[in-house]
Amino acid sequence: MARRPKGDKVDGWLILDKPAGLTSTDCVTRAKRFFNAQKAGHAGTLDPMATGILAIAFGEATKTVPYAMDAEKVYRFTARWGEATTTDDAEGQVIATSDVRPTPDAVLLALPAFLGWTEQTPPAFSAVKVDGERAYDLAREGEQVELKSRPAFIRRLEIVESRSVNETVFEMTCGKGVYVRAFVRDIARRLGTHAHVTELRRLSVGAFTEARAISLAALSELTYSDAANLHLHPVETALDDIPALAIGEADVAKIRSGQAAPVRGTAFSTAEALLEDAGDEPPVVLLKSSSGKPVAMAELKLGSFHPLRVFNL
Repeated sequence: MARRPKGDKVDGWLILDKPAGLTSTDCVTRAKRFFNAQKAGHAGTLDPMATGILAIAFGEATKTVPYAMDAEKVYRFTARWGEATTTDDAEGQVIATSDVRPTPDAVLLALPAFLGWTEQTPPAFSAVKVDGERAYDLAREGEQVELKSRPAFIRRLEIVESRSVNETVFEMTCGKGVYVRAFVRDIARRLGTHAHVTELRRLSVGAFTEARAISLAALSELTYSDAANLHLHPVETALDDIPALAIGEADVAKIRSGQAAPVRGTAFSTAEALLEDAGDEPPVVLLKSSSGKPVAMAELKLGSFHPLRVFNL
């Protein structure tokens, strides 16, 4: 007999404004305990010193985490010039110094080299796995960690403020897997100096923004569950950029049982257009019932919907 899961069946997204000093896992644990949820996860780690948007998925929303992690992110951060640290942020020990302080004009001229697709080597203190172990665990044990560079996409880079000759505040819009600490390290090298991150705030993750976020402190003050539930967003919140198509009840039953369902009715013309614009990969769509309830994520191919992730809502 299957063991009954502990906690309540909670489905949806919590957009948390993470405080400094806690790990992302700490925040998920607290949020899960607050809602007494059976299952929870998050869409993209924030370092303990970082603040800002941490999207926490409960229940069926965890099935949409990969799509949330693929969304663009916006960061605001401060680089301190003249010092390199072991962690590339203020939590590490200083390992190199420089008297060079780049001018705002020099920094501005260096930005275009980092826009678009480039190669970026993650910091040694990162969650990247090396032979099955996290790089930061190996680095903390004193091992020399050598990570391979990988593609990184940065859409926007701006100087928000030059606070002094020692500090510059930036804002960045980037894709999945970009490390702000690595960017600060690399632009400093390009400018003939060293630097590390002293402040880091994530302003948004796709559709998850500051305007919709709540802090742990504010959440803890919501004694009544009904009030707390107002801050739970629908499972499909992470899928704003994915086309949604309605299917009939007979096809809902097929999809829920893991079978393919034919494209028909009002979905046909939209599906046809999606296939025309698709590249080598089949387009992914969100299927909804006639009442608007999410049914599944599905691939569209050969005139049929093929379920990828079915929602039990």
